[in-house]
Amino acid sequence: MASAFIDTPSYEDQRQRFAQAADDAGAERIEYRHPLRGPRGETLATDVALLGDRNAKRRFVAISGTHGIEGYYGSECQIQLLHDLRHREVPNDVSVVLVHLVNPWGTAWMRRVNEDNVDVNRNYVDFTHARPVNSAYETLHEIYLCKDLDGPGRRQADDILATHIRNLGQTATMNIVEAGQYLHGDGLFFGGKEATWTNRTMRAILNEHVAGARIAMSFDLHTGAGAFGHPMLMTIAERKYAAYDTAQSIYGPWLHTIITSSEATSDTGVTATATGYTSQALLDQLGDVQLMPFVIECGTYDGSVGHSILRDDHWLHLHGDPLDATGRRIKEAMLEQYFPADADWRELTALRTRQVWQRALDALARL
Repeated sequence: MASAFIDTPSYEDQRQRFAQAADDAGAERIEYRHPLRGPRGETLATDVALLGDRNAKRRFVAISGTHGIEGYYGSECQIQLLHDLRHREVPNDVSVVLVHLVNPWGTAWMRRVNEDNVDVNRNYVDFTHARPVNSAYETLHEIYLCKDLDGPGRRQADDILATHIRNLGQTATMNIVEAGQYLHGDGLFFGGKEATWTNRTMRAILNEHVAGARIAMSFDLHTGAGAFGHPMLMTIAERKYAAYDTAQSIYGPWLHTIITSSEATSDTGVTATATGYTSQALLDQLGDVQLMPFVIECGTYDGSVGHSILRDDHWLHLHGDPLDATGRRIKEAMLEQYFPADADWRELTALRTRQVWQRALDALARL
């Protein structure tokens, strides 16, 4: 039977367009090949495009695809930036480092997680020490194992989840689930038991293309949390970092700050209890760089709807077939949840990202 997997958009098309835009802008490109292949047998890789002086003391870094399917928004923004940089110079002593689809398997298969069901944004922890403990998740894990997509098993799981939400509230329940857990490879928001390919590749990219900087601004691009069509600019870390005041002075009231901990809360829709965030990994690895780590999070649909769609996709890769008609229906729902087709959503998120990046490049030119 022919594959029913979605044709448009596709990982392969995004990669080809990014490569063409990088070449047109005169960028240097480096490929980091992934060991697995996409749904059509296509080669998977993370690509890095470099513009400006590779030895510049100031670096602008943009990362797409940490949560694979969210990479379609991020890729479009990176391609647009490359188009823009065809017509103007990168500021003096500034290097632009674009990390394209850092979780290529997740983007290609339209999953939020990677090839091992790992949420990459929970994977940046020190695996030489005891992994973080999320004991409250244990009471919820069975919800995500049901073998029915629509049958009695799913209804029973729905009832269990509804009971938890009635007892704890929607936000508290999701804080438990989304905080990350490190025991169950068949569960949701699994942080892994070792560093993933994406984790290792991202660290190699940082060492090769960012570690020599004096000052850097990084942007990790995401979708799914917050008000529909509203791109939130955030900085997320375990503690206030050295360059925080500079970051705040550049963006002022536009900047939302999340300091993560087991007791932290946030009204942004982004989980403040989570461990293993990319932003903190960058801070930890680039200790000699005055780093300002940012996240752009573009809101889409209601979180409870999104959670239900995530459960469907989780079922699909545990018990179903991503290449059949049911798989296509679930992937279409995933795509709409994380990259809405609404033209105004796409225009607004692209415009706001462009504004944020222009302010960053202007600031780097004068810092």
